[in-house]
Amino acid sequence: MRHGQFIEMAALVGIDSKSDGLEQARRLGVVISSKGISGLIDDGIMSEIELVFDATSASAHIENDRLVRTVKPGVKMVDLTPAAIGPYCVPVVNLTQHLDEPNVNMVTCGGQATIPIVAAVSSVAEVHYAEIIASISSRSAGPGTRANIDEFTETTSRGIEVIGGARKGKAIIVLNPAEPPMLMRDTVYILSSKVDTAKIEQAVEEMVASVNAYVPGYRLKQRVQFEEFGPDNPCHISGVGQLSGIKTTVFLQVEGAAHYLPSYAGNLDIMTSAALATGEKLAERLLQLSPSVA
Repeated sequence: MRHGQFIEMAALVGIDSKSDGLEQARRLGVVISSKGISGLIDDGIMSEIELVFDATSASAHIENDRLVRTVKPGVKMVDLTPAAIGPYCVPVVNLTQHLDEPNVNMVTCGGQATIPIVAAVSSVAEVHYAEIIASISSRSAGPGTRANIDEFTETTSRGIEVIGGARKGKAIIVLNPAEPPMLMRDTVYILSSKVDTAKIEQAVEEMVASVNAYVPGYRLKQRVQFEEFGPDNPCHISGVGQLSGIKTTVFLQVEGAAHYLPSYAGNLDIMTSAALATGEKLAERLLQLSPSVA
């Protein structure tokens, strides 16, 4: 996509001059650079850019953020890596809180898929513990994903707590080598205070619909499941203690739109979709504050 409601693609940057992405951008008339952010700066293009999407790696993003601010201190950065320089952002949960931040972090693919569910349950009950398992096709896990497994688990776990509202969070990622490649699947386990399960189910279904509005392939795989636990069947979580209440289990599936990436790459699709939704709102905010930017 070259144009949105409030944004227009100015340039595409990579580090491989033979990459298919750069070649497609060139054919579409988009300015390209195969020299990374440094090339964008050296060519004088950075001075015209107000918003940057970075989908490199956690370590590379730290340097990229530093470099772009040497040229344009006020530039907005949407971070698709687990670097987490700026606040965690999941559009349907907390985007409006961070519209004036210079750098917002999109957590991880697993975080974008599951944190909204934890937040939904948190809206109707106290969440003691939430654990998510993100299973993706190994074919859709590129070198950046593989290099950031530790950052994935740490960032997602923290996001479950900070954005989702869980007292304690845990994240696991599984790279599945199955052939044909599997669609992204996410399982969410939530231990919460006892509440009417109908309220939880309604909150979850409404949240799924909200995410589906910008990620059309996002949906419940089956109905939400519940189990009570208490004195007769207690649940003990390290660092939290012995709990009683409701265990909610949610099974999700994320199918990619298959515009460019294959449909099984839902993990990549949900990140780009969330980043685009975030970028549009950041751009709208910039235009409100500085109409001359347009």
